Amino acid sequence: MNHILGIDVGATGTKAGIVDLQRGELISERLKIQTPESKLPGDMIEVMAELISEFKWKGKPVGIGFPAIIKQGVSCSASNIDDSWIGFPIHNTIKKKIKCPLSIVNDADAAGIAEMTFGAGKDVDGTVILLTLGTGIGSAVFRDGVLIPNTEFGHLHYKDNIAEKYASNSARKMKNLSWDEFGEELNGLLEHIDFIFSPDLLILGGGISKKFTEYANHFSEGINVVPARALNSAGIIGAALWYDRANNS
Repeated sequence: MNHILGIDVGATGTKAGIVDLQRGELISERLKIQTPESKLPGDMIEVMAELISEFKWKGKPVGIGFPAIIKQGVSCSASNIDDSWIGFPIHNTIKKKIKCPLSIVNDADAAGIAEMTFGAGKDVDGTVILLTLGTGIGSAVFRDGVLIPNTEFGHLHYKDNIAEKYASNSARKMKNLSWDEFGEELNGLLEHIDFIFSPDLLILGGGISKKFTEYANHFSEGINVVPARALNSAGIIGAALWYDRANNS
């Protein structure tokens, strides 16, 4: 099948679109529904089911990118969602609800898969790290094109807290930082990650990547940083690509 519905579940909004796997592009409009304030499993799964219904996609393949560590069909963390997701049988529960063939992957890993297949990381060898800057900070790490799944760089100990409390888009808004101030704050985190992992390429994703030129002039020389090409659709595209790989590898 060349077309798969991708769903990108975020702490703020849940987005979906039909993806052409050969081109790595959306061939439908991108629909977005606000993620329920409760962040509870039942409420969030209802939103996913609603999106599937909007696309009239019942019984067809669905790939979901989700903001948690995903291991053997279980969500093992709760990044900016309710703690009841920890240890939750996410794959079987959602599959039973939506009645579709299904795969689930960490949301930042999904965005990374899209960028490595069709975007800024295509044909790049060595270590590539994607950071998604949104409500929190997601991360995806690749070595010579191979995904190392379920990293959570937004939860790295940084300064007096964790990284996403300083350099996520929500932190920028909460602290009312100018683009110059945000660029300096983000650069501090990029220097920290560069010191630990020495990546050959850093890719910045999430909706804020559209504003890359507003803050990139504060990045240190010697750190190779580029914006994601798929911008805010990378998670949708990557979730669909993951379904294809998981079922045809």
